[in-house]
Amino acid sequence: MFKIPISFIYLPTPININYMWNFGSMLGMFLMIQIISGLFLSMHYCPNINLAFMSISQIMKDINSGWLIRLIHMNGASFYFLLIYIHISRNLFYYSFKLIHVWMIGSMILFLSMATAFLGYVLPWGQMSFWGAMVITNLLSALPYIGQMMVEWIWGGFSINNSTLNRFFSFHFILPFIILMMVFIHLMTLHISGSSNPIHSKSNIYKIIFHQYFSIKDLITIMMIMLIFMLINLQNPYMLSDPDNFKMANPMITPSHIKPEWYFLFAYSILRSIPNKLGGVIMLFMSIFILFLLPLMNNNKMKNIKFYPLNQFLFWMFINIFIMLTWLGGQMIEYPFTNLNNIFTILYFNYFIFSFMLNNLFDSLMKNY
Repeated sequence: MFKIPISFIYLPTPININYMWNFGSMLGMFLMIQIISGLFLSMHYCPNINLAFMSISQIMKDINSGWLIRLIHMNGASFYFLLIYIHISRNLFYYSFKLIHVWMIGSMILFLSMATAFLGYVLPWGQMSFWGAMVITNLLSALPYIGQMMVEWIWGGFSINNSTLNRFFSFHFILPFIILMMVFIHLMTLHISGSSNPIHSKSNIYKIIFHQYFSIKDLITIMMIMLIFMLINLQNPYMLSDPDNFKMANPMITPSHIKPEWYFLFAYSILRSIPNKLGGVIMLFMSIFILFLLPLMNNNKMKNIKFYPLNQFLFWMFINIFIMLTWLGGQMIEYPFTNLNNIFTILYFNYFIFSFMLNNLFDSLMKNY
């Protein structure tokens, strides 16, 4: 019964890892915050199209501290995705995808997290919730032969109705526990392979036990992120929300501009850049699925982007491309945003192709010296 804590206390950890390795522990904390706050919200939420919007209003106004629990859950999703994107970026920079099993499980966690967040965004039954669900679920109709059947199966009918909301609530409730199980598998595979480090040293001579050196280091960053998190919740909680979602869902009135939450905007931007519906769905899927292909695409001799100077420049360009796609996803579908969408979508996928080609070229050139 003491094996799990002992494995954490005496876990051999590279001595030279920096604060960029702390985002995993912060993600674990925010996952627990989402599960616990969601559990309390589910006690008062009514998954019914006639009651859902009013039940959210009741939670905010009539339940003791309900407003705080709801804001923590709502903004907690934004912080969770901000941290997971930084976590993935660090893994890209330090080539942590070479730990194949850890990387694959982590990529699956990202997929499940995005699905859970989408389902949760529909539950308040506001205008943007309803129309966001309408747009995203209708994308499946682009699939040949089975597309329309899948859409009607997800809806539970021929339109988004009470059955849809009930199904989304059920899946939104159960998926976080599946994600939690996947996180434990993620940690198990990490303990088997060992953590990476900035120079990818594998020598056990340069490792120390996890506790108390790194546990205190993790605690410092957790306290800092919690301070920022609570400041946003108490001072400006709706800074990332859409005003249309403060109106009850109305199928007869289409919002002037339909868009998902900010953490989906980069993929939404890629979807909008493809004129063909099926092509857009495929590229939307590939924008995430390409993460699974990284261990197969990379066969470089050196194990760190630090040894590829040009790739460091390309990496930071990629971060800016991601930010630009996120910004463009929230803009109107008009000139010049449509042209910029096309340009940055091409640049997004080109990074994964050309960065590894440059690595291989650099390796072949270094053989001559």
